[in-house]
Amino acid sequence: MNDEQRQPLWRQLQATTKVLYAIRQGQSGTAAVAAVEAALRPGVQALSFEVLRSLGRAQALRKLLAPRNPPPMVDALLCTALALLSCEENATYDAFTLVNQTVEAAKKTLPIKPQAAFVNACLRRFLREREALMAQSGRDPVARWNHPVWWIERLKADWPQDWQDILSAAEHPAPMVLRVNDRYGTPQDYLAKLRDAGLAARAVGPFSVQLASACPVGRLPGFGMGWVSVQDGAAQLAAPLLLQGFPITSGLRVLDACAAPGGKTAHLLEIADIDVTALDVDLVRCERIHQTLQRLGLQARVVAADAADVPGWWDGQLFDAILLDAPCSASGIVRRHPDIRWLRRATDIAQLASLQARLLQRLWPLLKPGGRLLYCTCSVFRAEGDEQVAAFLADNSTAKMLASPGHLLPTPISKSGEPTDNPGNDHDGFFYALLEKTAP
Repeated sequence: MNDEQRQPLWRQLQATTKVLYAIRQGQSGTAAVAAVEAALRPGVQALSFEVLRSLGRAQALRKLLAPRNPPPMVDALLCTALALLSCEENATYDAFTLVNQTVEAAKKTLPIKPQAAFVNACLRRFLREREALMAQSGRDPVARWNHPVWWIERLKADWPQDWQDILSAAEHPAPMVLRVNDRYGTPQDYLAKLRDAGLAARAVGPFSVQLASACPVGRLPGFGMGWVSVQDGAAQLAAPLLLQGFPITSGLRVLDACAAPGGKTAHLLEIADIDVTALDVDLVRCERIHQTLQRLGLQARVVAADAADVPGWWDGQLFDAILLDAPCSASGIVRRHPDIRWLRRATDIAQLASLQARLLQRLWPLLKPGGRLLYCTCSVFRAEGDEQVAAFLADNSTAKMLASPGHLLPTPISKSGEPTDNPGNDHDGFFYALLEKTAP
């Protein structure tokens, strides 16, 4: 029996409640889960993801059961339980066990203990009136789609034919996709190693394999030796797209702006002998780039600096290629980080778009004539994708658009729960625009 199985459910619910409370206070889900004690962390992360994917429904149900807002920690526990109870088709625990253990968590959590009877009453009522309460809450679009109203409305405007599929895709966990290090072998080579290790997988791209079930990286053959890295299929397009078309890649001077945690930097170095400067504004995140490169046996010049503050870090030599994986809403990766939809605000998009525009304008002069800049975001919002690039092209006569993927939209899992017919299409939401610098 592992540590997760030995932990009482009430303790996991107690910790999950604290994670939800922290997210509501503006903390990222990653940081909130990292603060959970190690023995509880795997179970709490799984429960937290389930809760965040059904939080819209849970909030609507709580309002029906308790129209007056309870104290924040009580509300977080109620919403945790209601989110799990409302997903009957994917239930990990039976409803009565879940209610009993939630009440136990309430009794053993000091800020909630005085309200334990109230929590019990709300959840027992939900069990009695489940069908009617679910039907009533379903009329709320936030409950129906488990995203904020502004997010839903923006997707409707941006993608009138696809918005429902985009929202549906966010309700399912993303697959675990690996990038096979081109210096060690091919996806077919690595599939054989996975079979020997008892792990089912399939090739889904020129560098990638997709596992049938996620597993700890410690189980992956050669992970510590740099044979593979975990990276979504859409993110794996960046490095080959940037380098394609150069007659000789050896010795190219390449900038990876906003590079942390270093996955795209590493992929560039895996497929070509180039000189890479990896830039990130966060010193701690730069350490993650170092760790990534060390595991893979690769080298780059890692600089902690603001990419937009060019005089503060640039040595005056032009680059042959620039990868700008710009800060964005991360709206394309909510299936991996379901907290994002609840952390973002509608006003964030304009602020992020302004930052993206500034980075494009500051970095473009650093590119040689004939050089290429790949602009990308892990966003499905047009303001951070094709609208951003259209505005840049309108203001820059030396920029020419080359063949580019544009917006890559996440696709919903099939109704049977089986993988999609096109395995290479099971990816996060992303945007790519490849720009070439022409002579003035």
